[in-house]
Amino acid sequence: MKIILEKAGKKFYREWIFRNVDLSIQPSEKIAILGANGSGKSTLLQLLAGAFIPTEGAVSYYSGDNKLDAEQIFARVTISAPYLDLIEEYNLEEILDFHFRFKKAVNTISTEEMIQISGLSASRKKMMKYFSSGMKQRVKLILALLSDVEVVFLDEPCSNLDRSSIEWYQELVKNYAANKTIIVCSNSQSEEYSFCTREINVMSFKPAFSMQ
Repeated sequence: MKIILEKAGKKFYREWIFRNVDLSIQPSEKIAILGANGSGKSTLLQLLAGAFIPTEGAVSYYSGDNKLDAEQIFARVTISAPYLDLIEEYNLEEILDFHFRFKKAVNTISTEEMIQISGLSASRKKMMKYFSSGMKQRVKLILALLSDVEVVFLDEPCSNLDRSSIEWYQELVKNYAANKTIIVCSNSQSEEYSFCTREINVMSFKPAFSMQ
């Protein structure tokens, strides 16, 4: 799937977060959106993912030369982000089964295989509300990266991960997402986007005067 932004801008209340974004993302590209906390990179990611509507300009999606309707996007993308919550009352098995009612698993991986890949086998019956922040982050990454989709959006994917978990994340991308488009938001933590081939600094889209 190809994503094209044309003169796209987004503002909240009277403040422009960014303006005049012209961007073309090709199938299987690996792109890092960089910027400090509060710079607007998460807003740009959600605009690309179809979660936000631009205040000005346009976001378009294409499969080959065919333009896709908005309702066709959901099945083709996944997103992992710190601000997205897991269902606290579900255990690990239940949350995997629930998610993969709506998405196909890459390589038809089973729930049991996903649990093994997650490294959380000992906690398979534990409810999400009892998971540590690092364990929850592993679950979010499993849901995003093991879904058979064309585009994966990752917002600060190494949040709450220790060194061994960061290496686990990098292997997960390498083994299960090599052919997918991946868009990573990061505040310049290189281990989050070391596999990316293009970097975009969201500050380059900041208007000189943001109130209007």
